[in-house]
Amino acid sequence: MEEQQIGIGTRVSHPDFGKGVIIQVSTEAFEIVFIDHGWRKILRSFPNLEINDVMEPDRDLVSHEQVESMLVKVLRRFSDVQETAEMGDKWIGGKMTLEPGRKDLSSKEIPIDAFFHKIVMVRDRLRVMEQRINSSNLSDEEKVNLEQYLTRIYGSLTTFNILFQYKSDHFTGEKTK
Repeated sequence: MEEQQIGIGTRVSHPDFGKGVIIQVSTEAFEIVFIDHGWRKILRSFPNLEINDVMEPDRDLVSHEQVESMLVKVLRRFSDVQETAEMGDKWIGGKMTLEPGRKDLSSKEIPIDAFFHKIVMVRDRLRVMEQRINSSNLSDEEKVNLEQYLTRIYGSLTTFNILFQYKSDHFTGEKTK
């Protein structure tokens, strides 16, 4: 299907699901209610979706995802709100032991949860710094240069990803080619 401006209420035909009406439009897909098959999400790139009656998209509407994304950006920009990140179950109650290279010094034990909390604080403060750089009056070139440094910092912190419960909380840096 060629890329065109399609709005809510557009009537369509699908080779398997029959006739339907678009009830939601996103950048990747249409949510369509089909007469005989109910609600389905169909990718915009699906080639066999036939448009029967086009409704122009409303220009002043904002999707739920857009509102949520904007709200998250505002909260990050104007506050030091921290996201919650869970430590992996295997580390709960654990401790880190630091052994000095010199035999005349004693080792040091640190609770892993305290160390994890410090790592999460560093991540959150880097994100706040990133938001402040993006909203600053710096030139685009200066912003890009600082963003590259931040990406490298995140990359340096990937060692600590083993502590996180969920992969979505991991640090990510530059991807190697």
